[in-house]
Amino acid sequence: MDNRIQLIKGDITKLEIEAIVNAANSSLRGGGGVDGAIHNAAGSKLHEQCMRLIQKNGQLPVGEAVITEAGNMPSRFVIHTVGPTWHGGDHNESALLAKAYRSSLELAIEFGLKEIAFPTISTGIFGFPKEKAVEIVFDTVCNFLQDNLLIKKVVFVCFDDENHKLYEEQLKKLQN
Repeated sequence: MDNRIQLIKGDITKLEIEAIVNAANSSLRGGGGVDGAIHNAAGSKLHEQCMRLIQKNGQLPVGEAVITEAGNMPSRFVIHTVGPTWHGGDHNESALLAKAYRSSLELAIEFGLKEIAFPTISTGIFGFPKEKAVEIVFDTVCNFLQDNLLIKKVVFVCFDDENHKLYEEQLKKLQN
């Protein structure tokens, strides 16, 4: 198991780390769940940056990632990525979820960032099965870290007990 991986239960908007990841929607306008919490905590500067990105590039495709400053939060940057909506598993959802995590990590490296924190992506209103998601997440992140030593710390931040328990179990499996 990679000792660069950490797990906490809490509020990602309060984390002092180089970059947090936002489980965004394609319009980058903020919404429910972690996306709304990040937009609320960051303030208007984040919204303005997101709107400039949308104006310049159009909507953010599922699996892709963009970066902004973090506004009023203690982190330096927010990496926004769009996870897939679950449609039963026959619409490339697993590959798109993996791509969302990989794109976020690649963007962190592109910007020289060594620390990144992820919320759970797509397992809330997007309906991705939590048990399936956690396996994809750990597989993707662990494989990425094997080839990329620049990233020194990946923190998984779970807001709810159910996800935290699933992530904890997956970490224990990796340690054995």
